Amino acid sequence: MVEAIDHARLARILVALPAHTPPMSTALSPRAERFFLLTLAGIQFSHILDFMIMMPLGPVLMKEFGIGTHEFGLLVASYSFSAAVSGILAATFVDLFERKRLLLIGFALFGLATLACGLAPGYSTLIVARGLAGVFGGIMGALVQTMIADAIPFSRRARASGIVSSAFSISTIAGVPLSLWLANHLGWRAPFIFIAVLSVVFIAVGLRFLPELRHHLGEEKRAHLLSATFSVLGDGNHLRALLFSALIIFSGFTVIPYITVYAVNNVGIALQDIPIVYLVGGSATFISARLIGHWADKHGKVELYRKVALLAMLPVLALTHAGPLPLWGWLICSTSFFVLISGRMIPAMAIIASSAQPKLRGTFMSLNGTVQSLAMGLATSLAGFLISLDDSGRIVGYPLVGYVAVAANLVAVWFVSRIVIHGRNA
Repeated sequence: MVEAIDHARLARILVALPAHTPPMSTALSPRAERFFLLTLAGIQFSHILDFMIMMPLGPVLMKEFGIGTHEFGLLVASYSFSAAVSGILAATFVDLFERKRLLLIGFALFGLATLACGLAPGYSTLIVARGLAGVFGGIMGALVQTMIADAIPFSRRARASGIVSSAFSISTIAGVPLSLWLANHLGWRAPFIFIAVLSVVFIAVGLRFLPELRHHLGEEKRAHLLSATFSVLGDGNHLRALLFSALIIFSGFTVIPYITVYAVNNVGIALQDIPIVYLVGGSATFISARLIGHWADKHGKVELYRKVALLAMLPVLALTHAGPLPLWGWLICSTSFFVLISGRMIPAMAIIASSAQPKLRGTFMSLNGTVQSLAMGLATSLAGFLISLDDSGRIVGYPLVGYVAVAANLVAVWFVSRIVIHGRNA
């Protein structure tokens, strides 16, 4: 049970500016580390579900607003582009504040923006609300990865990323099917209101179980507001890691936003069976994410990333070229896609977070969030223009999207060896 929260204390935490106190040890006991990672996974679950729910709602929203694939692509991309802008802004201040307070403030604002999505009266206002959700979701995603790298030694960092990445699996197992059930029975607004309520719950959990992380706060003063940003961008290794990050995100998000629309319109999967697709795929990734994290720590993060990324090309091509299939056939394609595309991100994020200089990690991860969000937005927009609907409502051009994804993935596999990892013994 979550302990009762003193409302005055909650208000002080959410509005007070943190003082620059001496660094504190981030060593956590096994029990504290477990609660720390599970709490971050819960926070990650909320904003991943908020982003993911747009994809399976695609056919519903396209019918509700009378829009096509291009307009739907812009609706999805509005979140990503806003997250990119917020990442640039966050890079100017994220390393100036204690991590926990900053994360919970961003989470509270994210919950309000998601509630605005559920209350949006039309397409234009929904785009604006999605943009606001992206602003705060982008900051949260960067902070979650920063806190993992701050608190967990490199030797266990991929496993820790695997635990937090289980948020993706749980969102597909439970979150997306539940949200679709709510949408089918109460309308498309219901999932967003549900996520807003969920955010309040996880804020309470975060107040109880997240440790304060201050070790990055020192006596050294910045020459100016952008000095940390310039320091990050002036490091060649940081730039290589950011390019690698962009490539792996681009290779996934050319395909991901249109999977549900393609499944319904081209493969012949019934709309009411879509929750089964996410349930099966999420269950498989829930198991595989932790295994991949363990294997990455044991056998090497770079080596395992390469193997998983190369295997991922097979379901990408199968999924984007599929014709009419029975449900079981589509489940094979979509589940292998979910497992391998999300699985390569586990060692990849450990590599990316560990490429940063520790004192600049928050700034670096904020800029990484910007780069990833830009890659998502560009990939979604590009795919939206490469594909179109024919007179029968079928998607045309999806195989080309698959080839683009495979090309970006191959470049990322080649490029990963050029990244230097810091703190291997940390």
